[in-house]
Amino acid sequence: MHWKYLKTSDDLDEALAKSGITDIVIFKHSTTCSISLMAKMRFEEKWDFAEDKLIPYYVDVKEHRNISMLIAEKMSVNHESPQLLLIRNKECIYDASHFDITVDELKESILWHDASTADH
Repeated sequence: MHWKYLKTSDDLDEALAKSGITDIVIFKHSTTCSISLMAKMRFEEKWDFAEDKLIPYYVDVKEHRNISMLIAEKMSVNHESPQLLLIRNKECIYDASHFDITVDELKESILWHDASTADH
């Protein structure tokens, strides 16, 4: 797994633009929170997506709180940490926080959204 770091609003805009081509996930992580660390470790251990199918982005909410808040605003979600957002076509289609962040739940959400898109 190779995280791409979001440090500026330009980084975020670039990531959101890519979400029009390939789904992206954004992991919002607090480096001082043990729950955030555990969620991140569990997520990384189970990660098995090809990068051309799902691009992982990471934001340190302590160091780049402004970006974290901008993500919450642009995606119309409450700011939480840790938090995982699945973004497709510049829209957040799934979000989870704390111990609800799992690769299995993410996969289930992707499959559900793929199926619902295919129905239309």
